[in-house]
Amino acid sequence: MTEPLHGRRRGILFVMTGASGVGKGTLREAASDALEDVVFSISATTRPRREGEVDGVHYHFLDRAEFERRVAEGSMLEHAVYVGDLYGTPAGAVDAALADGRDVLLEIELDGARQVKRARPEAVMLFIAPPSLAELERRLRGRGTDPEAKIQKRLARARDEIRALREFDYVVVNDVLEPAAATFRAILTAERARARLLSDVQIAAFLRE
Repeated sequence: MTEPLHGRRRGILFVMTGASGVGKGTLREAASDALEDVVFSISATTRPRREGEVDGVHYHFLDRAEFERRVAEGSMLEHAVYVGDLYGTPAGAVDAALADGRDVLLEIELDGARQVKRARPEAVMLFIAPPSLAELERRLRGRGTDPEAKIQKRLARARDEIRALREFDYVVVNDVLEPAAATFRAILTAERARARLLSDVQIAAFLRE
């Protein structure tokens, strides 16, 4: 792992997880003013590209053989299967940004989040929760992108994810968007103010007469 530059704190790795349809992307956009200097890691996936999605912007879209090759060579920070599709985070870009003192946000599934926490125990873990499973189901059906069988799989998975809430450092309930975004911003601000992140050079600056 690359060491941070002298006198600069290492970046913070934020890991955001939540059930499919809970509004993770919408919440991230609503809090974009607090994320201007945060590197958003682009995941790789084998799922089909949806209308309007751009390769390298929304996801790195890979076929299954290529994805599995990258896992075998150890170039994925985490990877997981979600309702039949593979998802993963390329490690190189994440570690380079952190070493350069830049904060990084991962938006990944529960299995992947657990892998990241084992590999990077200092990661800050956030769970984005729906106000209820009934509301989550309404949002999933409102998207109009999945057949009934897949909606049921997503709801079953959401129950398991919600049961894992206590594995996370923070929970943000995405009911009303702006209050949820305000909570999200507050978490970023608090974590960046932690004294343990200060470098020796920064502490020395406080001691100057």
